[in-house]
Amino acid sequence: MAELEKHQFSIDRLNTVRDIFVFQCYTGLAYIDAFQLKRADIKDGVDGNQWILYERQKTNSTARIPLLPKAIKILEKYKDHPLCLKRGTVLPVSSNQKMNEYLKEIAELCGFPFTLNTHMARRTFGSTITLNNNVPINVVKEMLGHSSVKQTEAYAITEQATIGREMTLLNKKLKLEKTEISQEDLTTLNRLENEIKLINSSC
Repeated sequence: MAELEKHQFSIDRLNTVRDIFVFQCYTGLAYIDAFQLKRADIKDGVDGNQWILYERQKTNSTARIPLLPKAIKILEKYKDHPLCLKRGTVLPVSSNQKMNEYLKEIAELCGFPFTLNTHMARRTFGSTITLNNNVPINVVKEMLGHSSVKQTEAYAITEQATIGREMTLLNKKLKLEKTEISQEDLTTLNRLENEIKLINSSC
């Protein structure tokens, strides 16, 4: 995420698409919801901060998502964009086909060993941004608009697989450096594993 956020492209449309992708990563919005998001959907929440509060296009469920500072910064950046003013939306989102086409180009320019797409942003929010930062899975479920925790489980499993891969790399590094794994890393890994076991046992 950090590498993608700080990368500056020579083509403006790629910077714009990157910003929209990053906004999705920090809000968990599906493509169609990011495309249709309007200023009226940004309201003050119960904590006095800005939230996304609106009806989701796909499920007709109510989205309640607190806006993180980086997401707010992106909204401010595009508030006077001509396309936003014309459509009455907060982001200049292109068609899904174009977005994915440009995201593929962005991944290549950044040297990523994988292809970016609009749905990956939603998964990033569900795993890296929230679950990996100790947000309880039932809270992530609500923000993603899932009807059950079972739907969110896939994101947790994705994150567990990522942690497993990273811990394998860390283990190799530790063998070389002869250092120890921090208690914080062990606690995070064990917490996610226990959550997934609990979900699986209730299914």
